[in-house]
Order: sequence, then C-alpha cells, then structure tokens
Amino acid sequence: MDTSCDQVIHDVPPYLRVYKDGTIERLFGTEVAPATFDHQTEVSSKDIVVVPDTGVSVRIYRPTLTHHHQKLPLVVYFHGGAFFISSISDPKYHNVLNILAAEAKVIVVSVDYRRAPEHPLPAAYEDSWAVFQWLASHNSGGGTETWLKENVDFDRFFLAGDSAGANISHHMAIRVGRSGWFLSGTKIDGILMIQPYFWGDEPVGVEARDPIRKGMVDKWWQFVCPSDKGNKDPWINPFVNGAANLAGLACDRILVCTAENDILRDRGRLYYESLLKSQWQGKAEAFETEAEDHVFHLINPTSEKAVKLIKRCAEFINHE
Repeated sequence: MDTSCDQVIHDVPPYLRVYKDGTIERLFGTEVAPATFDHQTEVSSKDIVVVPDTGVSVRIYRPTLTHHHQKLPLVVYFHGGAFFISSISDPKYHNVLNILAAEAKVIVVSVDYRRAPEHPLPAAYEDSWAVFQWLASHNSGGGTETWLKENVDFDRFFLAGDSAGANISHHMAIRVGRSGWFLSGTKIDGILMIQPYFWGDEPVGVEARDPIRKGMVDKWWQFVCPSDKGNKDPWINPFVNGAANLAGLACDRILVCTAENDILRDRGRLYYESLLKSQWQGKAEAFETEAEDHVFHLINPTSEKAVKLIKRCAEFINHE
C-alpha cells in the first residue's frame, strides 16, 4: 500500500506541510480577493502578468484621481509570508494596500513573486528584480501599462514591504546601488520596512528568552533557502561577514517599523541602529508599536494602532 500521499516529510507549523509524494499543503494565506474597485477607499486595482514564462505578476492600485493625468508617487510593495505563503491576492494584503493607496495618495504595485518550496530562494529576489526592470521600461519611453505611464511620478519612487517583503526591499536597494542604473537615473526616495524579516544564529534581545519561537524561525529559513550557510546567509542576515555594506543602499531615507511583541523586533532595531552607525548617507527613522505582535496591521487593519501605523507610513512617503 502506497502511503506517500499521507506521509509528511516537511512540517512548517502552522503554515505548510510537504508530503512524500510532492504534494504541498498550505494551511494559511490561501484566501483570494479579486482585483476590483473598492467602494470603501475608492481605490481601483488590476492584475498584470509581467513575466509570462514564470507567471510573475503584479497587482496595481490607483486611488481616485483629481484629473486623468494626475501624477502620484509610486510604492512597490513586497508582501510577507516567510517566502512560502501568501500572495498579492491575499485579502489581508489587498485590504491594507487599498487603505495605503488611499491614505498616502500613491500608486501601489504589489509584487507576486514565486514562493518556496516550489521555487527556493533566490527565486523571489530574481522575480522582484524582473519587476524592477519592467517598471523601468515605463520611465524610458517603453512599457504599455497605462496607469504607470499616465499616473506615476517616477521621481517619487518608494520600496515597501512587511516581514519577508521588507527583506526583499533591502536587497533590491542594494542591487540598485550595485547595478549603477535604474529608472533612467532616478533614485529611490525611500524604503518602508514593516517588521522586517532578518535573522541570525546568535540570539538577539528577546530571542534569548524565547527559544521556542527562535527555533521556529530558524526552521522557516532552513526550509526556504537550500544554501549551506544557514542563518549566516547574507540573504537573511545583513550583518554577517560577506553581506553587502549598508552604505550601498541606493535610497535617501528608510523607515523601520517594529512591533513590541514581535520575535523579529530586535532584528529590526539592530538594522536601524546599524544604519545609523554605517557610512550610508541617508536618513534612518524608527517607529515602534507598543503591545502588538508581527503583522498586527494585517490582522486588524482598522484598529487604532494599525491606522496609526498606516498614517505614519503615509507621512513618510509624502514628506518633502
């Protein structure tokens, strides 16, 4: 009797199981919300396939315009989910990005990168870079997406993401700095890092007092990145030897948002403090929400503290 169909070979609680026959069962982040017009925020959205060969796509959000050719800042958003769950269609992200687009008056491009374990890292980074190149084409006379060509001010360009998405934002800004080109010379104005997913072997701060959650996050990274470096891999640990120098971040400002009860909190704090000590020439800002845990703003986006976080992000974007 073949038992491979029910034999679990990888269990990543509480999010995912992999069975011996190759079946992947995602237990979280599988809900789907369609792109549409949101009556509450008056934000429109639509999905675009960017790379047909890989299926990489984006969801674009556009708030109500004062006139047809109004130019708005662009926010490229990378969703979280530890690189193996969630998507641009996740209702939690869809709701929050509708709110952000309306509050900040921005065009949001939410990136649907491929996920592990079907596509181990660095696939998510390469997919995100492909979206950058697609965006760049719209600022250099090419590209066919009307909302980008008619309504984006490419001189006001931001990266944003939560958890794994904040990690991606960091690496994209490093890659932009190394490449020597992007958006026809336009520099990234800033990065919104919401509860960033960075990690390491040696416990930092609260991690030393919470070995259960420390071990859980250790296991997540081992699952999505097959390298032999573990938590010393620069993809997850920007502070190890061999990691890119923070001075190479190609942006002017960074806002690091943390949550007091989050196991990732002290990594976010360390990232902020490292920015201040580095040779990076930009301005670093920090914002911490008391008595909240990881991605609380996704779970209850209309709560007082979530509203305050979104408003702080909007202020960061629209700061002159």
